[in-house]
Amino acid sequence: QVQLIESGGGLVQAGGSLRLTCTASGFTFNTHSLAWFRQAPGKEREFVAAVRWSNSVTFYGDPVKGRFTISRENAKNTVYLQMNSLKPEDAAVYFCAAGNPIISTIRTAQGFNYWGQGTQVTVSS
Repeated sequence: QVQLIESGGGLVQAGGSLRLTCTASGFTFNTHSLAWFRQAPGKEREFVAAVRWSNSVTFYGDPVKGRFTISRENAKNTVYLQMNSLKPEDAAVYFCAAGNPIISTIRTAQGFNYWGQGTQVTVSS
C-alpha cells in the first residue's frame, strides 16, 4: 500500500535549521509531484513547498521563500525539506504529500492524494 513516512522533525532554536525527510513506497515515485504542507494548532493546513515530477520546478509559500528548499531524490524515493533561519511561527506539524496536481492546484491540499502522518517541528524563541 502507499506509504509516506516523514522524519527529521524536532525542537530547534529560532535561527536554527532542520532537514525533513519523506520516504515513499507503494506508488511510482518519479511520476508524482511532491509537496510539504504544515498545520499549526487551531490553523488550517498551509502550503509550504512543492516540486513537480516532470521538470523538478519548485514552488514555495510566501512565508518560507528564501529560507526553505525542497528537493527530491528519485533513486531513493525521497523528498527533502531543508529549513533554515527557522522562526517560532514555523512551528507546526509538517506533512509530506504526493500527487499529480495541475499548476493551478499545486499549492492546495486538494491537489495531492497521498499523505504522510506528519512530523512535529517546534521552534523556541
